[in-house]
Amino acid sequence: MGALIDMRVFGSALVTIFVIMDPPGIVPIFMALAQGKTREQRAHIARTATATSLGVIVAFALLGEQVLQYLKISLPALQGAGGLLLLLIALQLLTGAEQTQNEAVNDVSVALVPLGTPLLAGPGAIVATILYSRQADTAPKWVALAAAVLAVHIMIWIAMRFSGFIARLAGTGGIMVFSRIMGLLLAAIGVQLLANSVEGFIGLAH
Repeated sequence: MGALIDMRVFGSALVTIFVIMDPPGIVPIFMALAQGKTREQRAHIARTATATSLGVIVAFALLGEQVLQYLKISLPALQGAGGLLLLLIALQLLTGAEQTQNEAVNDVSVALVPLGTPLLAGPGAIVATILYSRQADTAPKWVALAAAVLAVHIMIWIAMRFSGFIARLAGTGGIMVFSRIMGLLLAAIGVQLLANSVEGFIGLAH
């Protein structure tokens, strides 16, 4: 087993990525964004969001540093973009604004943005993955990183997929309250990302 996977890297990457992506913490946000959806639609959103996040993380693990360097995109710029995107989504949740797109397109949109990215595959998770991929100079370390990323995404899918019973307990009114609260928290997360972006740009200037 030791020849196939570096358990030290696996344990470290698993804990780090789990804390950053926070599978339990995505449940109330998922409930707020998927309110009014059927069980099948919520399952579809959970699958699509998890697959999107996994795809983004894997892509950045393999090519992230090269892509950012080629496009001359810094981490503060990535954080700023994520913060602005979250602020837009937060405003929709706070005001109860309804989208007018076709329901199927709406489901996919919610799964891709903001769930898949930047809530799950956000700047923190992307940077952590890039840092671990830098250190993966042997096959066992790459296997460990891949196993850690996959394990966290399985936990994310489970957390979202089986959040339905919470929705049934909370009821329509409870979900509406959750929506407003999560809108406020998403706005705070967005502002924090913007603050981190500004701080990062100031650091780059020195």
